Amino acid sequence: MRDFADRVKRLLVGRPVPGRAPGETLLPKRIALPVFASDALSKVGYVPDAVLVTLAVAGAAATVAAPWIALAVVGVLVIVVASYRQTVHAYPSGGDYEVVSTNLGDRAGLLAASAQLSEYVLTAAVSTCAGAGYLAAIVPALDPYRVEIAVGLVTVLALVNLRGGREPGGAPVLPAYLFMGAVGAMAVVGLIQELTGALGRAPSASYEVVSQAGRNQGLTGLAGAFLVLRAFASGSAALAGVNAIADGVPSFQRPKSRNAAAVLALFGLIAAAMLLSVVHLAGAVGVHMVENPATDLVDHGAPLGEDYRQDPAIGQIAAVVFAGFRPMFYVVTAATGLILVLAANTAFNRFPALAGALGRDEFLPRQLSQRGDRLSRSNGIIVLWAGAVVFIVGFQASPYRLIQLFVVGVFISFTLSQIGMVHHWSRELATATDPGKRRRTYRSRIVNAIGVAATGTVLVVVLLTKFTRGAWITVAIMAVLYLVMSAIRSHYRRVSEEIAIGDLHDARPLPAHVHAIVLASRLHRPTLRALTYALSTQPTSIEAVSVDIGDGGAARLLRDWEDAELPVPLTVLDSPHRDVTRPVVSYVRSVRRDSPRELVVVFLPEYLVRHWWERALHNQTARRLKTALLLTPGVVVAPVPWRLGPLGESHIHRGSRAGTAEDIMDVDVATRSAQEHRLAPSHNPSTNRPPTTQENA
Repeated sequence: MRDFADRVKRLLVGRPVPGRAPGETLLPKRIALPVFASDALSKVGYVPDAVLVTLAVAGAAATVAAPWIALAVVGVLVIVVASYRQTVHAYPSGGDYEVVSTNLGDRAGLLAASAQLSEYVLTAAVSTCAGAGYLAAIVPALDPYRVEIAVGLVTVLALVNLRGGREPGGAPVLPAYLFMGAVGAMAVVGLIQELTGALGRAPSASYEVVSQAGRNQGLTGLAGAFLVLRAFASGSAALAGVNAIADGVPSFQRPKSRNAAAVLALFGLIAAAMLLSVVHLAGAVGVHMVENPATDLVDHGAPLGEDYRQDPAIGQIAAVVFAGFRPMFYVVTAATGLILVLAANTAFNRFPALAGALGRDEFLPRQLSQRGDRLSRSNGIIVLWAGAVVFIVGFQASPYRLIQLFVVGVFISFTLSQIGMVHHWSRELATATDPGKRRRTYRSRIVNAIGVAATGTVLVVVLLTKFTRGAWITVAIMAVLYLVMSAIRSHYRRVSEEIAIGDLHDARPLPAHVHAIVLASRLHRPTLRALTYALSTQPTSIEAVSVDIGDGGAARLLRDWEDAELPVPLTVLDSPHRDVTRPVVSYVRSVRRDSPRELVVVFLPEYLVRHWWERALHNQTARRLKTALLLTPGVVVAPVPWRLGPLGESHIHRGSRAGTAEDIMDVDVATRSAQEHRLAPSHNPSTNRPPTTQENA
């Protein structure tokens, strides 16, 4: 079974790769922009949809607020980009987790890490779901299979990352530039058509949008204001991924911080232009997006029904703008879907890296900080894949529903990071004496303070407007992660204190008395193997132990033991209730009580079977004994395996001396000689028990 599993693993992820983890690849700005900004740029693929869907709750007339909401989102984007430009100069070696932990302490760092971990899982889920939607826009027949497509995409990404590879380089460059070029061309051509009056209308523009109240109410009153805030909260998801550039500063060419700051500024300009263009064109062509198109869109008063397929906003815009040149529609739609898949792939890079850092700091299992045989952090990749699949299936591959969960973690991380930066600049000001440096530090603190105000405000809006619509799930996940990571840290600290050496001089290994116990049910080759192995360790005293369960086996073992003239005394424990485990454990504990400074080593013969189904036929008693003895203080369990099958010891030639009574005699003589040389003359190495005894359990 194990060999089969290993062959499947090698088929999926490839052969082990020798060597150390790959080093960082230093990237110029033209390469770093698509590599690190692809995640944030991809939000243009579904954020306009989320804004339009939210506003559609109040009817079609409410969508006129979409451009203003997009403008507000761009304003926050400018502030966040300016804030992270300060971060890349102050912390060129790390991201939000390091900034928060260094300035606000481990507890705040743990909260930021919890937010980021949940953000990465949701990034992988929402990006693949949105990518599946664009694939369905190209091939309409695939629309009923969005869940299966999204699960397939995230699984392929997991397998690709499990196979390992180089640090970020050329793979995302062409798709990212293709996406920027395709959307840019669509925006330019669409704006020209709008100015010349040649811009058409989207098919969904001819349908009426039914508000939740059953009639178009617009955005009047308190409910309308709350809806605008909710749409703004959805649009704020466009900022997710900005911190990826700050996390990737070590991969930039020198001067690293300056190049990272330049890429941040360039990304801000491109993202703002793309978001505003898409939202504006969506309104110009009359795109209608609703959460439930089968019931919320009507044609002459009749619902469209389940057969209607709602394409993403960019897909609808591209179909109108390039109505006379269909291939360009496919280019725009395919490029958008591809960039979304690449955005999901960035989560497979960032989640294992953060989980590895948390494992190194002992907030998560240490295994997460280790690389697999393909030099990838395979444990983190598998955890991310499992979490993304749960969200995809649980939310039926709906990007709009997932985005309700997505935003809260983003802005918790943003806000904590900006607070940490304000603390950082305050400390710098307390020690800086140079006037020029003080001015720069003061200016940076003002920028980050504005960032705290902006991101904190958005966080409050998100919590108020999204909490009951799914954000509570993210908050609950973060709380669980926080508690689990705190418990793991406490466990590791407790273990470290328990096993730490207080005084190296007093803790040096000294000669100790060892009492060896060989468990025997009958006299056969595995028992002889265990006796030989036990004697070869040169214990201070040794005995064999068996249990009489009333089936005559103990009597046969006593006769065989005497006939073989084995130099090891045999103790038979009586068990009137036919239980094997309890008498052995009680006896071992009594040996420990009689000699508390003596180490007891229990040698346990067990079979190694050829097939998985054979495990149910062997070793059940041995497994129960091993489990019980491992929980007994001062006792060491030493399994002695005996391989079954054509290639095992059971087919060794009878003339071989491996595990025979003669071997035991030879080993016993050597053991006694070594003990006499090692022990003082007054010490008696033999056990006080007679060669064959019987005790009541």
